[in-house]
Amino acid sequence: MLNKIILHACCAVCATYPIALLKKEGYYPIIYFDNPNIYPYEEYKIRKNELIKYCKKYNLEYYQNDYANEKWENFVKGFENEPEKGLRCQKCFYFRLKNTANFAIDKKIKFFTTTLTVSPHKNTKDIFKIGEKVQNEFNNEIEFMKYNFKKQNGYLITINNAKFERFYRQDYCGCRYSIRN
Repeated sequence: MLNKIILHACCAVCATYPIALLKKEGYYPIIYFDNPNIYPYEEYKIRKNELIKYCKKYNLEYYQNDYANEKWENFVKGFENEPEKGLRCQKCFYFRLKNTANFAIDKKIKFFTTTLTVSPHKNTKDIFKIGEKVQNEFNNEIEFMKYNFKKQNGYLITINNAKFERFYRQDYCGCRYSIRN
């Protein structure tokens, strides 16, 4: 039997390669969409629906958290003017990975990871540190799997997969503060 793993997915584009790699490594990825940072809500719906469509096409288990943009905004309050890759992004990663860990605990699944590391615009070391922090907060009841999905041309593969699948591709990370960049 394959080990189940919760894969926090930010969008369908970034999920394709991580899903394939996790399967190749003997995992059964369960897709979890938790992205209350995405603004505006119309953008959130587009990304969510693309991922749902992809999961249905390939018979992948999919779950999502409620859209809680106001709660997320309150969490990052005071960090609005931080640059991309700055403290606001780190707080955002923490917020979403903590939600993912809670979901994994609820589902009694030991492992979790994130597609966030596939992007060349994200600092993988920061994501790993945050994942470890979340893992430690749960007294190692769950394990954050450190996958740098950028490696082995992961980003290029996701872009090619997105073209093949004809995915909508966004031109900013997701939050209102990343639009300006």
